[in-house]
Amino acid sequence: MWMSGFATVLGVAVVIGVIGYRVLRTEGRAAPADMVAKLPKGARVIATAVAGDRIIVTIEVGGSTELMSFDAVSLQPAGRLRFVTAP
Repeated sequence: MWMSGFATVLGVAVVIGVIGYRVLRTEGRAAPADMVAKLPKGARVIATAVAGDRIIVTIEVGGSTELMSFDAVSLQPAGRLRFVTAP
């Protein structure tokens, strides 16, 4: 009888511990900051999307399409992909 009582108390303690851990952990993430991304002159934002932990911005610059990606947490630039037509 005491064994089942001990197992129940242990199970409840583990569940409360896991919930507390998930609520209180921060993973070292800083609060999101404001950011200004400079676009080339004449650029036009076509679309935006979120993919995993990235923010993707599609822009049109002088007839060509370009994708700019940013980290969703820090808002720092993560990459750039340009699409141009072959001559």
